[in-house]
Formats: sequence, C-alpha cells, structure tokens
Amino acid sequence: MNKEFKIYLQSLLIILDILLLNLSFIIAFFLNKSTLTYISIYNYFVIWIFLNFFWLLVSIINGIYFEKSIIHFETYTKKSIQVYFIWIAGAVLLSLLINRITISNNVILLTFVLWGILLMINRFIYLGIRNYYKDNEHLFKKVLILGYNETALKLASYLDQDFINMNLKGFVEDRQNINELTPYPVLADRKDVIKIANQLNVEEIFSTLDPSQNNFLSQLINEANNNCIRIKIVPDLSYFFSKPVVVNYLRDLPILSPRSEPLEDIGNQVKKRFLDLVVSFMVIIFILSWMIPLIALLIIIESRGPVFFIQQRTGKNNRPFKCLKFRSMFLNNNADKVQAIKNDSRITKVGKVLRKTSLDEFPQFINVFKGEMSLVGPRPHMLKHTDEYSKIVNQFMIRHFSKPGITGWAQINGFRGEITDPRQIKLRVENDIWYLEKWNIWLDIKIIFLTVYKVFKGDKNAY
Repeated sequence: MNKEFKIYLQSLLIILDILLLNLSFIIAFFLNKSTLTYISIYNYFVIWIFLNFFWLLVSIINGIYFEKSIIHFETYTKKSIQVYFIWIAGAVLLSLLINRITISNNVILLTFVLWGILLMINRFIYLGIRNYYKDNEHLFKKVLILGYNETALKLASYLDQDFINMNLKGFVEDRQNINELTPYPVLADRKDVIKIANQLNVEEIFSTLDPSQNNFLSQLINEANNNCIRIKIVPDLSYFFSKPVVVNYLRDLPILSPRSEPLEDIGNQVKKRFLDLVVSFMVIIFILSWMIPLIALLIIIESRGPVFFIQQRTGKNNRPFKCLKFRSMFLNNNADKVQAIKNDSRITKVGKVLRKTSLDEFPQFINVFKGEMSLVGPRPHMLKHTDEYSKIVNQFMIRHFSKPGITGWAQINGFRGEITDPRQIKLRVENDIWYLEKWNIWLDIKIIFLTVYKVFKGDKNAY
C-alpha cells in the first residue's frame, strides 16, 4: 500500500472510531444527566478519559489499524470485535474501582451498547468506502506489469489483494512467450509498453524481466521518464531467498539481507538494554534480596546440595554462559544431559512448586543484569541440546543472533517444557525467529505482561 495513503487511511479510521466512541458516551451521559452531582461529574470525566485511552491502547496492541488488518475487511472486523470486548472488561473493572454510588450504571451500559452498534456500522461504512475506492478509476493509480513469469503472476495476485489504491490494467509481454490463459489481459508486446501505457494513462510500470534484458530496461527507463511514467523493478530473488528480503544501501551499493533484524540498530540495543537493566535491578533489590534466603532455606531443608543450579547454556552468537536457576532436583548425574519430564522423579517437592510457578527462573535476573541474558528473547538451551537441535532443525542457530531471554514469544504461545517431537522444537524456532525479525520495545513489554499473566493462570507445560 502506498505509504502516504496508508497513513491517511489509518488516521481517518482512528479519528472516526474515537469520534463515534465519544458520541456514544455523550449520548448516554446526557440521557442520564438528571442523576449528576459535582462528584459524579468528576468520576464520569475519569471514565471518559479512560475509555478513549484504553481503546487506543488495546487497538494498537491488537493491531487493528495496522496495514495487514485494514486491507482485509474480515480481519479488520474480527480484531475490532476482540478489542471491543477487552475494552468492555477494562471499563467494567474501572467502574468497580470508582465509587459506584455517584455513577449511573445506565450510562456505562448504554455506552457499551451504542458503541457496539456504531462500531459495526462504522466497519460496514469502511467496507463501502473501500469498495467504492477500488471501483472508481479516478481515485487510484493505473499500473502495468512488464513480463509474464512466476514473479509477474505473484505480483499480480499481491496487487489485487493488498494494494487498494492501485488498479492493475494487465500484462505487457511478447505473444510467443505466453501459452496459457492469463488472470489479466496481455495488452501489448514489450516494445509497445510505453505506447499502451500512454493510451491507458498508466502511472507506473512494474518490470519483472530477467536481468539479461539490461539494455532494454535501461532504454525503457529513459523513455518512461520522458513520458512521466514511473518504472519499478521487481527482481526474481527466489533462487537465493524464499522469503521477503531487506534492502539497505552502502552509498550506491544495494545490500540484501534475508531478514530484518531491528536489534542490529544500536539505538534499539540501547532501548532493550535499558529496559533489562531497570527491571533486573528492581527485581534483584526488591525481590531476590529476600527471595534467595527464603528459598535457599527450603531447598537446603529438603535435600543436600547447592542452592543454585548452574548450567552452561548457549548464549548470543553461540557463546556459552553460566545460566542460574534455583535447584529444583535432587543431585543426579543426568542434570546436564536429560531434560525434565512430567512427573520426573528427580524433582523435589520444593522444586515442583518452584517449577510450576516459574520461581526457579528468578536467579536469571542476575544473568540479565550482567548482560548475559535479556528479559525477553529465545530461551537458552543446554549445550548438548543446541548441538542436537541444530542438526535436525533448519535455521536453528538463527535464534542465537540475539541474547537468550527469561521469557520469549515462543513461551507465551505455549512452546515450553519437554520436547517429545521434532516438530515442537521447529515451532519454537519459528516463533523465536519471528520475534527476532519483528522486535520492538512494545513487543517486549507485551511479552512480559503476558508472561506474568500466564504465571498466575498456570501453564500445563510448566513442570
């Protein structure tokens, strides 16, 4: 989607939602104004601020207004409904915290009902505007695809699905190169591409031609420029990459990477390290300072051996480090070889509680403070498992491009505990790589909150 158009559309959708949300609250408020007092007006003001802020917060976290959501009506509507019910839960919780005597429940309930109705109406209005926009030839760019090949077909399907401000008119290719029915008409031979572009008032041409056509492309670019038509080159990189690539420039040299890694940026590294330091310092001072003596006493009373279980695990860039945990097992010779399983006889009574509540992982905040780990990242494996899994799971070592974490995207999605099937570790790796490619500071905060939630809720894989 065109960047400027995307920003315009996202801003419009946010503004419309906020306006209709406030309209719902205002209508509900004035229909019940006879119950107002000075104190209740203040409480309503607090709720009004909260409803707006919480809607925006939950919407952003859930990605309602992201490009991938708004280009698909079904996704956009589904996410809107999810956020609506989360928003209701938050509003109910706040209203319980405020003095209920000075607040009319009718205002809250009526706001919920009105906003639910207006939200759905707004989504269908969006669908109508979207379809009108796609069908109105004066409101979007007309484009052509030069060449007919696998890349051209893939590009055509993407433009059709995702680019709601572009109208693909067809392909331009020499007739002898086409031996099948095409999803869009073939409008002209290659040599006539500028001619047909001018006839159709085309603004952009996407070229999918092979690089061997260099001389033709060079001439075409000059001719297109003279006719005020943009040329965009879509190279076929499937021989090298099976996923979208990231293009950076070193002066005039394009450098292609198989993935985006936000944490390669020094600014992002500083943000993540700052969060790690602040949180780990607070935990060490205010929690571990009393937790270590208490748990140490319980561990020593039940079984002989050290308080901490210190194990070599794989860290960033495949460098081993000493990972700290509270000891949760009786002393045994297989601690560094065999992973804990359900109903493992090696686990102590205290250890069962520690592992079930994830308290055994708390000493790793010391690893975080030292810079060996991060609050959020791929979970570190013992060296033996790193060696084994790297041989059976493709791209396994990519997860070690970042620091290991106390918790991670894979863990909050249910991929933790015993590995009984190679597919389980494969899914963990996919989640870890997704995190590596999509990292931002808000994602870390989201994962931390979801981890705390799962600890209180309980996890069937925590044993």
